Amino acid sequence: MSDSQLSPKYWIREELSPCDEYGHGITKEFISKQTPFQKMSIVETGVYGKALVLDDLWQSCTGDEFLYHEPLVHPACIHQQEPKKVLILGGGEGATLREVFKWHSVEKAVMVDIDREVVDACKEFLPEMHQGAFDDPRAEVKITDALHYLDEEESAWDIIISDLSDPIEEGPSFALFTKEYYELCQKALKPEGTLVVQAGPVAPVGLKLHVRLVNTLKAVFPHVVSYSSFVPTYAQPWSFAMASAKPIDRRPEPEAIDAMLKESTTGEFRMLDGMALLGLMNGPKHIREAIEQETEIYTKAAPPKYMNQGVAGG
Repeated sequence: MSDSQLSPKYWIREELSPCDEYGHGITKEFISKQTPFQKMSIVETGVYGKALVLDDLWQSCTGDEFLYHEPLVHPACIHQQEPKKVLILGGGEGATLREVFKWHSVEKAVMVDIDREVVDACKEFLPEMHQGAFDDPRAEVKITDALHYLDEEESAWDIIISDLSDPIEEGPSFALFTKEYYELCQKALKPEGTLVVQAGPVAPVGLKLHVRLVNTLKAVFPHVVSYSSFVPTYAQPWSFAMASAKPIDRRPEPEAIDAMLKESTTGEFRMLDGMALLGLMNGPKHIREAIEQETEIYTKAAPPKYMNQGVAGG
């Protein structure tokens, strides 16, 4: 079907600011239900393919998810060089797990998600994203709260990837963007392990969440790097923050990174290579300056409040 023949059945619109919104026309709905934790839908979006939507907020879709999941996973793996044990907090689609298993050195990856119904739906309706990663013998899925798992689990991880839905008030991830949460992650890591978090949008009008998250990480880890990737279906650049006890190379040699990726991974990258990593590690001036000027941190007593709102309708 050509683009001109597409006829959306309804629209999902997300408020980016009090004066801006972005919409996706939905041509097919595979599943939509209220789970014990959130409203969950898996839909067909027309030109961008299938998408996961939680609480009417866009999570990822098959057409451009690589622009999110590759930078989420691989800079931390490159920093560790030979990651063996990886913990994923969130990541219901299985795409984060898929990217982790591109590294030959990985012996075990545990994915912790609070919502079994979301994970089961993604397994069934989004095979394009997980590509069988759930069936890899190195994979283990735990259906539980991330805070509880970190508090109870004694294993030391090379990498922890915090791939959580946005901190919507009363949502399942609301408390997982705080200093106390990052302290639990630090305790669960090996001494020179790496934490990476999805850290919100970085459009100029909405930088507060990201810069405070980075500042919160700086209160726990000695080395923190902010970086971002533009994801078209988010309508704005999306950010990540990598934190570690050991220095993070912000000027990697592209040829050396390409050689490492060729030797240590299955390849199959669409977005990431040595040159792309060099660009990621050296973000825009206005973001770096905003981070330098930030003084507040997020705590359990004063957690973030994500302002974007999603609406599904005609």
